[in-house]
Amino acid sequence: MPSPVELLQTLIRFNTTNPPGMEAEAITYLDGLLTEAGIATTILARTASRPNLIARIPGSGHAPPFLMQGHIDVVPTTGQQWDQEPFGGRIIDGYVWGRGALDMKGGVAMMVDAFLRMAASQQPPAGDIILCILSDEENGGNEGARFLVEEHAHHFEGVEYCIGEFGGFPLELGGRRFYPIQVAERVGVLIDLTFRGAAGHGSLPTAGGAMAKLGTALTRLDRKRMPVHLTPATRLMLEGMIEHTDGATQRVLRLLLDERTAGPAFKLLSSRLSVLEPVFRNTVNATVVRGGDKDNVVPAEVSVRLDGRMLPGFDPDQMIEELRSVIGKDVEITYQTEGLPAVGEPNLGLFDLLARILKDRDPLAIPVPFLLPAVTDGRWFGRLGIQHYGFLPMQLPAGFEFQSTVHAANERIPTAAVNNGSDAIFDLLERYQGEHGN
Repeated sequence: MPSPVELLQTLIRFNTTNPPGMEAEAITYLDGLLTEAGIATTILARTASRPNLIARIPGSGHAPPFLMQGHIDVVPTTGQQWDQEPFGGRIIDGYVWGRGALDMKGGVAMMVDAFLRMAASQQPPAGDIILCILSDEENGGNEGARFLVEEHAHHFEGVEYCIGEFGGFPLELGGRRFYPIQVAERVGVLIDLTFRGAAGHGSLPTAGGAMAKLGTALTRLDRKRMPVHLTPATRLMLEGMIEHTDGATQRVLRLLLDERTAGPAFKLLSSRLSVLEPVFRNTVNATVVRGGDKDNVVPAEVSVRLDGRMLPGFDPDQMIEELRSVIGKDVEITYQTEGLPAVGEPNLGLFDLLARILKDRDPLAIPVPFLLPAVTDGRWFGRLGIQHYGFLPMQLPAGFEFQSTVHAANERIPTAAVNNGSDAIFDLLERYQGEHGN
């Protein structure tokens, strides 16, 4: 059996850039490792080149099944300047380099290794352990998690908790080492704004047309933010941070704990903590503009696509009203959501166990719940009532900028973090069986 690091190197060498994905070869490789170990597997695919792998270690039935899920596709490297081959999987200065090292072939390697070790222990777990390796997370999950949840949900019957991306890595703040554990995430909302006005000849002066309305709206979006909201997950995170900080850091965090003062307080955050601002708001960003089809014709209609992200506990109509308060009423708005809106209250039944595992490996660790500003495949499993935890433990060196390395050039992960993370997940599988058995 390959080591976790060797497994990661092999996975990186499969170019699963999405689009187009083409995850089949990587899935076949993992299926071979599992079947050679005597583990029964199931391959399910909507499209033959985009398969998903489900493996199960049967339990005694004394605990609910436990799910580990991770995706094998990666984002493109187009236009990025890498110091090493992005699909080479080389080890340089103690790091494994390559696209997916952090997001999330490193996590898949940890989970597969821990799963294989659990299967080799010969001791039936109290509950089934399910490993699910997915395609298409980076492009919405339609070929992966969404497909499985909507058409093959019986494979996950009885599951209460799952782990996957993103959480379990250190965040330095005020001289303390916090470890965010994701317990909630925002919901993706694709929004189209359509502006209309008089058409005309391109040679004639015009004012107040569709293009002008579009420009006004984009300027307003650039200058004004939507309101601040304190969700249950973010409140828990702030309270945990406040308890373990002092001085100026604590004062800023206390300002964030009050919706009336949080807005101005964002200006006091260091660049390292600017990632926190999106967890307080519904947000939109303009991504695609459409309009006009001839150089000398002023268009009567133009539109812009917005990438919207909605906080747990909100519905899309509430978010649209907030958007209208920023851009005005003279616009047609349509939207589509990715799945159902998230619930407001996370189930923290597994949080204490995950926190203890982190503290066992780092006595200075301060685990805190975390609302992820982006989305993961966890949102699809949430539709089955499964609480997703972002928990891929990584002990990263001081100064390593996790958030600026994911999806960027020179993505890499310390070999020690891969080995330690695999041990932590194996520890979780063993301790889950003891603490959640009947």
